[in-house]
Amino acid sequence: MAKNGNDAEIDEGLYSRQLYVLGHDAMKRMQSSNVLISGLRGLGVEIAKNVILGGVKSVTLHDQGVAEWKDLSSQFYLREEDLGKNRAEVSQPRLAELNSYVPVTSFTGALTNEYLTKFQVVVLTNSSLDEQICVGDFCHSNGIKLIVADTHGLFGQLFCDFGEEMTVFDTNGEQPLSAMISMITKDSAGVVTCLDEARHGFESGDFVTFTEVQGMTELNGCEPIEIKTLGDICDTSSFSDYVRGGIVTQVKMPKKVAFKSLSSSMAEPEFLLTDFAKFDRPGQLHMGFQALHAFEKKHSRLPKPWSQSDADELVALAEEANAAQTESAKQEQLDQAIIKKLSCMAAGDLAPINAFIGGLAAQEVMKACTGKFMPIMQWLYFDAVECLPEAGDAVLTEEECVPRNCRYDGQIAVFGSKLQELLAKQRYFLVGAGAIGCELLKNFAMMGLASGEGEVIVTDMDTIEKSNLNRQFLFRPWDVTKMKSETAAAAVKLMNPSVRITGHQNRVGSDTEKVYDDEFFESLDGVANALDNVDARMYMDRRCVYYRKPLLESGTLGTKGNVQVVIPFLTESYSSSQDPPEKSIPICTLKNFPNAIEHTLQWARDEFEGLFKQPVENRTLKLPGAQPLEVVEAVYKSLVTDYPHSWEDCVAWARNHWQCQYNNNIRQLLHNFPPDQVSSGAPFWSGPKRCPHPLEFSTNNDLHMDYIMAAANLLAQSYGLPGSTERSALTKLLQDIKVPEFIPKSGVKIHVSDQELQSANASIGKRRRTVAEFMLFVPVNPEQRKLDDDDTNFHMDFIVAASNLRAENYDIPPADRHKSKLIAGKIIPAIATTTAAVVGLVCLELLKIIQGHTKLESYKNGFMNLALPFFAFSEPIAAPKHKIDWTLWDRFEVKGIQSNGEEMTLRHRRTTHARKIILQTAAIPGFQTEMATKRQNLRTAALRNLN
Repeated sequence: MAKNGNDAEIDEGLYSRQLYVLGHDAMKRMQSSNVLISGLRGLGVEIAKNVILGGVKSVTLHDQGVAEWKDLSSQFYLREEDLGKNRAEVSQPRLAELNSYVPVTSFTGALTNEYLTKFQVVVLTNSSLDEQICVGDFCHSNGIKLIVADTHGLFGQLFCDFGEEMTVFDTNGEQPLSAMISMITKDSAGVVTCLDEARHGFESGDFVTFTEVQGMTELNGCEPIEIKTLGDICDTSSFSDYVRGGIVTQVKMPKKVAFKSLSSSMAEPEFLLTDFAKFDRPGQLHMGFQALHAFEKKHSRLPKPWSQSDADELVALAEEANAAQTESAKQEQLDQAIIKKLSCMAAGDLAPINAFIGGLAAQEVMKACTGKFMPIMQWLYFDAVECLPEAGDAVLTEEECVPRNCRYDGQIAVFGSKLQELLAKQRYFLVGAGAIGCELLKNFAMMGLASGEGEVIVTDMDTIEKSNLNRQFLFRPWDVTKMKSETAAAAVKLMNPSVRITGHQNRVGSDTEKVYDDEFFESLDGVANALDNVDARMYMDRRCVYYRKPLLESGTLGTKGNVQVVIPFLTESYSSSQDPPEKSIPICTLKNFPNAIEHTLQWARDEFEGLFKQPVENRTLKLPGAQPLEVVEAVYKSLVTDYPHSWEDCVAWARNHWQCQYNNNIRQLLHNFPPDQVSSGAPFWSGPKRCPHPLEFSTNNDLHMDYIMAAANLLAQSYGLPGSTERSALTKLLQDIKVPEFIPKSGVKIHVSDQELQSANASIGKRRRTVAEFMLFVPVNPEQRKLDDDDTNFHMDFIVAASNLRAENYDIPPADRHKSKLIAGKIIPAIATTTAAVVGLVCLELLKIIQGHTKLESYKNGFMNLALPFFAFSEPIAAPKHKIDWTLWDRFEVKGIQSNGEEMTLRHRRTTHARKIILQTAAIPGFQTEMATKRQNLRTAALRNLN
């Protein structure tokens, strides 16, 4: 087994997406942490799963209890044949499969002080208050970080104690801000003005440093300076005069955070609010959870599900606990209704709640190990009582929620047996089997969705890659290259054999509407999206609106996550509101005036596409008639003038292309715009325009050789020629290549702005010559040319080398391979903790949908950022209502086109659609009053148009 530790290398192939969230330094700190997780019921196994996927040094599973029926409601690594066996011992081998770098062991003894000293982080779940205080006091006094997590039905609790002085190295996880400077005043304030292309984003209290300042050079490379008020940095009156230029960059400063011990914090709690609509709820639940511990200590059991006598007793115990308080924990008045609900579902164990609290707790473990992100200070309480039947619906009884010795007892204790019957009949369409898809399937299985007459259909056209294994926990290393949907379906069947699930390998879109047709959608009860792009989300949203099906939408971006629920006739749809489009980089900035590594990476990506993707496609595709002459010339070059016949030809092409891009073109640019040129009274090369310099090729420069090696091999692949990775042989070949001498030309037009470029293109377009349609057949390598996770195909080698060479041209700090891959590959950072928490919230909304909640306020859209941490919940926006004016002159003309292009007549219409048209027409205001007199005219008009 591979092991983590101080000297262990980070497997970037496995942890790539998580590395973009945590960074290398935090990952190395995490790989040195031993974690103890006590309590292996549903919440404990959820925390363990996320922590093991994260990549700590080791995880020890502790539990002295045995598996019971109620555990199977959410403990996805327990099976019916495991009943009566120790939960930790049974779960250990199944959890160990998640990550070969993390040793996982089980322990069934008592948690002695001596044993606790082996760990840097201790997590307690399913523990008594006495044990929590005892362990908490020891951990606090011995520098061991403690997390206490607990769930009861629809309620959850989380507590963190990371010691009296913890250092947080990065409080929010955002990339440091940077801006270009236009002016710095020379006075006691030292006001810095940034170029006004966009908001700089700096705030008072931020620390910044400076580079490339001309004139006031005392600021360059200075120690981090705090921004005192907007724009003010420090006294610059003794500095040199500011001339021009400069870059100001934010510096992440370590922050010291102090925690109270559990026993101290019980009396003086500090709460993190999760729902602003429940402002007083944390204090109420703080008393309620203490009362639960007192009840369990007194009776050696939790309150019975929906027992009114137990609920009354819990209220009395909560009143006693509150009366005994003398500090800030004391509540003016207890909310007896919420305390009674806590009692009624205290014995419940729900997979969605465990997924949410478990995701948060696992993220706190990572914070404790790494100092990355701001910890929870110090108590978090959460509830989702909106999931209970709406007011006016049938009240749950003790008899309906009594245990039945089945795997859903933990869920029946909260919702009763009738909901379980509804869940079993559901037919749901899950689109995507990636990280969110895997978590949804796990929760579906634990909840019993489609465990009877229903069915879950999951579709995903992708195969499993190594980088998926870090967060798509249903997959194992031996599953790499297998289809995601089929593998996920098989894994879920092991968790709950009664679940009916079918895997498809189809992309959702217009090309699969014959598969996912009217009959398919009309048979569904709802749709859950687990997609990674907006276009597919909007397509599924349109389908759900058309067929009037509920849609569960969610997404993650690093530590950020969101949930949106779409209910027919009640809420707006996903497409009703959209994020603003991403800001694009101006073409002229990319071509001639880059000033950031993002610009050079996009330029390198465009180079890759233009050189090795588009020419290959052009050689094999039919080009429609009236193509610009430039396209034909490009094809002619790739087939005639630049057609390589050997590896030596590919190397020669790469060397000449290097010379063109990094020497000749830069010299031409400086010929047009000399370094000392003045424009409108100011230096041309100032502000966002960085003055470049040409590079001189050298076989002793590794970056130069990386470019040649990658470019030559990519060209060879495009033409089906053998490549080479012999660096010494490549050096010899390059020594014999004659590079033509370049002399800058006069009269070459270089556009300074996109507006100038567009005007020039418009005038050229009027006199552009075109050629007739033609077809080319040339044998090429059939491999698809795309930027992907394969580090052996030279894609990223070329991108990194091309970008960093151009960055060197313009004196822009280079980017390593990891950062380059993030930006050029447009990779979405991801971590298992956020995914688990988000999906927990999604499945809470699913429970509301299946129960038939009709009130808008019952549903919750959610947003979270676990790094801050921050949570926000709100009612979905109501569906907009539109008024339709109807007169006797208005008609409905129903037309249709068949797949063969012919007009569709009534006999081609499905009966169900005909009924829909009639019903929809009849529902229009004013229509019924005119129906009698207009029926014949409407029928005649419809028949005339359809025939």
